[in-house]
Amino acid sequence: MAQSAAETPVEGEFDFIIVGAGSAGCVLANRLSADPGRRVLILEAGGRDNWIWFHIPVGYLFAIGNPRADWMFRTEPEPGLNGRSLGYPRGKVIGGSSAINGMIYMRGQAADYDHWRQLGLPGWSWDDVLPYFKKHENNFLGTGDYHAAGGEWRVEEQRLRWDLLDAFRKAAIEAGIPPTGDFNTGDNEGVGYFHVNQRRGRRWSAARGFLKPVLHRPNLKLETGCLAESLILDGTRVTGVRWRQDGVTRSARCRGEVILAAGAIGSPHLMMLSGIGAAVDLAAHGIKPVVDRPGVGANLQDHLQLRTIYKVKGARTLNTDYARLIGKLGMGMDYVFRRRGALTMAPSQLGLFTRSNPRYERANIQYHVQPLSLEKFGDPLHAFPAFTASVANLRPTSRGAITLKSSDPAQAPAIKPNYLATPEDRQVAADSLRITRRIVAQPALASYRPQEYLPGDSIGDDETSLAKAAGDIGTTIFHPVGTARMGRAGDANAVTDARLRVIGVDGLRVIDASVMPVITSGNTNSPTIMIAEKGAAMVLEDAK
Repeated sequence: MAQSAAETPVEGEFDFIIVGAGSAGCVLANRLSADPGRRVLILEAGGRDNWIWFHIPVGYLFAIGNPRADWMFRTEPEPGLNGRSLGYPRGKVIGGSSAINGMIYMRGQAADYDHWRQLGLPGWSWDDVLPYFKKHENNFLGTGDYHAAGGEWRVEEQRLRWDLLDAFRKAAIEAGIPPTGDFNTGDNEGVGYFHVNQRRGRRWSAARGFLKPVLHRPNLKLETGCLAESLILDGTRVTGVRWRQDGVTRSARCRGEVILAAGAIGSPHLMMLSGIGAAVDLAAHGIKPVVDRPGVGANLQDHLQLRTIYKVKGARTLNTDYARLIGKLGMGMDYVFRRRGALTMAPSQLGLFTRSNPRYERANIQYHVQPLSLEKFGDPLHAFPAFTASVANLRPTSRGAITLKSSDPAQAPAIKPNYLATPEDRQVAADSLRITRRIVAQPALASYRPQEYLPGDSIGDDETSLAKAAGDIGTTIFHPVGTARMGRAGDANAVTDARLRVIGVDGLRVIDASVMPVITSGNTNSPTIMIAEKGAAMVLEDAK
């Protein structure tokens, strides 16, 4: 593709160009620029993290649904959600979604990664990936078989407690779910408090941990406000990137590799805009197909959360604290002087992993339990005291897709998660709501007189009623993955190989959550950072 006369090239060539300064991109920039002899450019479509709510943990309440912090994507109307369209938050800032997410440190289950290896992906078993989790970890638990200290990715205990959550934990134990003190040893079944990516009561984003400490390196160049428009190709080799910045089209040349780290939406979108994808779909939008890879944008997976809400009596909750001026003042003072209290809250404090049915060999559902309630993120808290117990199917069998709406790079793609499309997913949803009711009915919560507000105690316990309710209340928990999945040679629907190289294209890798062949059993941010750690090592090995 020839350079446009109106295009402004960036001076010189780069060894690596990284598209996206989110969770994966920050790690890649750190690792690939460690050698001063390699020149690295990282492009971010969002801006700098110079807003207070990117750093105070409870700021997610103000960031999600705010165009300053969130790309404000929406799904297409979802048949499985009874025709509803969902907001689909993604971070619009360096650090990406790690700047607005739940801060929960979660690796998933050992069997997730062993399954990747069984799919024919060497080097991706639990034993293979555990050293990469540990390489960047700085865990308050210290160094041991499962954890490490001294790395860039800070993990701490939460700095607050709620009697109501203690009671829910006890109720879960009464319902037969074992207690656990650590969800990150390969088997996360049990109930306990999440560990979080914070440092002394402040959010610890990927930008804060990996990118900002190395921006002084003269061989690392960060550009923000860059809307990537296309990859520059010479035949089937990627030789650079073209983007729009401050109203000007700019480009940069790459003598090594271009690495897409724009996430499960952004990475396939840019490939499709550049002619890499399903040829028939590209042609329909006037884009000349360069490499026919029908798997680009396919295999979308996400964790659908069913947000059950219970009104309570006689309990302190964030709803009631935040409604009172004295409560707000107290929270502010606690944070300013001690870096503790409600302003340090992750969106979910208490976690629970269990099986929706005994036939599952390992935990297949996850709870996020919160001493607050609202209709959706971005809305105000309810005026009544309540808690939310969100439950998600960890390994959904439904598969969705990211597809083009237009050849215009500024037009977001169509997001079609295809939630609850299979009988198994609908069964897990119904069973999950039953388990929630069973936990809430335990003696430990009786003194709070919980009353089901959502989906509502008028909803029956039969399969049809519960599946319908799941469609009414289900919403994303912000874990899209899989749209550039790894696969074996000869797999027509794979996008990347086990070394994260785009199949059929030279000089291009994808290193972010989109390469997951199957979603991990838990929050996906730290697995994405692990993928970036391992991917960076692969890039450097292959560059020797």
